[in-house]
Amino acid sequence: MSNAGHDPGDATDGAPVEPLFRVVRGAPTDVELAALSVVLAARTRPVDEPAPPRQGPSAWAASARAGREPGRPGPDAWRRSARG
Repeated sequence: MSNAGHDPGDATDGAPVEPLFRVVRGAPTDVELAALSVVLAARTRPVDEPAPPRQGPSAWAASARAGREPGRPGPDAWRRSARG
């Protein structure tokens, strides 16, 4: 049995297989098509584990926010803004 003329994308029953994507405009190279197919395959692959929960601000950022009080308008507001 020979594989000559056999496209690996064909179904085993001989029915044609729908392509994963189609180039509508332009003439991409084989390398560009390969890169696109790798990206699409990676994006459509199911994820084994869920993403880790988002954490709040780091200790550095949280400590910087704690000492600040909102500015108050007034004639000396620019002076008070420089005092941490």
